[in-house]
Amino acid sequence: MEKWALYVTFILIALVLAGFGLFDFQAWQQNALQMPAAQFNDLWQTCSIIAGTLIVVQGFETPRYLGEQYTADLRIQASRQSQLISASIYILFVLLAMPLVPSLNGVFDDHSLITLAGLSAFGFLPAAVIFAAVLSQFSAAVADTLAASGNLSEISAKRISTPVSYLLIAGFALLLTWSADTFEILALASRAFAAYYALQCLVAWRATDSARVKSSSLILTAIMLYIVIFAVPVG
Repeated sequence: MEKWALYVTFILIALVLAGFGLFDFQAWQQNALQMPAAQFNDLWQTCSIIAGTLIVVQGFETPRYLGEQYTADLRIQASRQSQLISASIYILFVLLAMPLVPSLNGVFDDHSLITLAGLSAFGFLPAAVIFAAVLSQFSAAVADTLAASGNLSEISAKRISTPVSYLLIAGFALLLTWSADTFEILALASRAFAAYYALQCLVAWRATDSARVKSSSLILTAIMLYIVIFAVPVG
């Protein structure tokens, strides 16, 4: 189910990008292409806002816990390719969506993407966006549950079984969704991932003998700690 959800999500994302691209092209032909006004902040605030977008391009640690099924080289390749593909999609999405953003009049909420989809060239895109969101979250939930289960197995020296870890993770997720709103969860998840990545960078620093990797790991650790402490949620 997770695989099919991912395949359908890719198709729906392609439709959304095509719809936004067609809207931009038609607006450009009519000399009506409008870009959102830039809001210049000081350097510290700008970096803090950028740091708050970490949640967008994270979550590819799942292959790390599949060592019993796949070789290390294949898992490294999977992690790198998934990050490159997703980053490319997000960058292209932002570029194509920017001409539609002024129609929001500066009001941004968790329904803004559906509003933008309704303005695009394809009338069915709002439904496609909703369907893609459901499927993508299903796929992400499966992947993150596998990763969290792997973490619990490691820190408990495999004393916590996989079924028990799934129950613990699902129960905690339910409590979190009942106790916080969407943007609070995103902000918390972003900081949690940054803290997790900081620890992973320290593990890499300790495990390697390469001076280049050691210095890079320390730099990344500092960036992750900056995100944990100072990141400003975009929403």
